[in-house]
Amino acid sequence: MKNIQLLGLILVVAGSFLPLVHVPIIGNWNYWKLDHYLAIACWIFSACAVFGIVNNNAKMVRLFGFLLIALFGFTLVAVKMQSLEYFSFLPFKSWREAFAGVVKLKWGWIIEFLGAFLMIFSSGNRKVNKRTQI
Repeated sequence: MKNIQLLGLILVVAGSFLPLVHVPIIGNWNYWKLDHYLAIACWIFSACAVFGIVNNNAKMVRLFGFLLIALFGFTLVAVKMQSLEYFSFLPFKSWREAFAGVVKLKWGWIIEFLGAFLMIFSSGNRKVNKRTQI
């Protein structure tokens, strides 16, 4: 189970460097280009999850997996709200929504969420079989 948790953690950290949002003319943005503080929070949660994996603490890994999913959800909402705010100078709401729609989410989010879900679901209740325990 530790290997699957580590794989999920690697996916989360690697996903933060992959393209997450595409802004026309500007290009692709990863977590650091979106917001430095959110990227640092993602890496801190990942470091705490490493601590839980190394110490064989399934509850800690699961907790930080849920925190990472909440952080990713918050980031997605923030990106959408920020793109609407960015085009607030336009006079009509339909124009704002149309221009905000050109900001596209990229495939890096799939890697981020997959890694967090792997961390959560692989840290199930570990029961030790007493016959195999030495």
